[in-house]
Amino acid sequence: MINKILITVAGTGLCEEMLNMLIELPSFQQASVTVLHVVPPQFGARGMAERLEEGGKILAKAVETLKVDPSKINPRLMQGDPKMVVLEVADEEDADLIIMGSRALGRLQSILQNSVSQYVFQLTSRPMLLVKDDIYVKRLNRALVAVDGSPAATQSLKYALSWLRDIKGAQLSLLHVNPPSTVTSPDADPVLTAAAAEAKKAGLEPRTLLASGRAGEVICQTAEELNADLLVLGSPDRRPSIAKSLPDLDRLLGDSLSDYVRVHANCPVLLVRGTKS
Repeated sequence: MINKILITVAGTGLCEEMLNMLIELPSFQQASVTVLHVVPPQFGARGMAERLEEGGKILAKAVETLKVDPSKINPRLMQGDPKMVVLEVADEEDADLIIMGSRALGRLQSILQNSVSQYVFQLTSRPMLLVKDDIYVKRLNRALVAVDGSPAATQSLKYALSWLRDIKGAQLSLLHVNPPSTVTSPDADPVLTAAAAEAKKAGLEPRTLLASGRAGEVICQTAEELNADLLVLGSPDRRPSIAKSLPDLDRLLGDSLSDYVRVHANCPVLLVRGTKS
């Protein structure tokens, strides 16, 4: 059950569209929603005042478009470094889900341009739903979940099932990339059979798929071929506890499946954190 949602808005309206689709699902209908717009620091009082006024309009428009009980909406207009403010508000509100827009910048470009969604993903332990600025948001019906037997993948499947089980006609596909060489069919893959069993408990009849190759490319290509409305991926946090406040450098520098998918997927991406087993 999703009880608290943090949605960041920037005037595109896509995150709001995504939330309006999700809020129809039973697992979302009791949720309270914090709507956040952050105004970066400006030079001069006049510049700051103008940006705050503009930000207030963006926030008000976003709130008006949400199909949520107004008593459950908490609008917040804040000043500061957007990436830090989002993390702070997520912690303050104890959000179960963060919904953010993403410009789909490449890895190095994300670093150089100070991508907010990239940075937040590095440091948060909360599930994040990324909605690309250049991707048309479709009603949730077809979902692809990448599974590999890891705790993060198991957790991501739980999220997907809780969203899909109440959608009439929902189509779930489970994909295992690069299984052991002894596995020659989906029915012979213990990872897929275990995931499929969980899906069937939720009333879904999943399609199971095996593939080989570069995992990120295969996952994104499969999502495109299936015309997926949502791609769900577990993302283990591999940093030692002493470094939880620091970005995961291999993600920043490119050695990351989740970051590849974040950049290249052609549909909204739900990234679910998990711990390393």
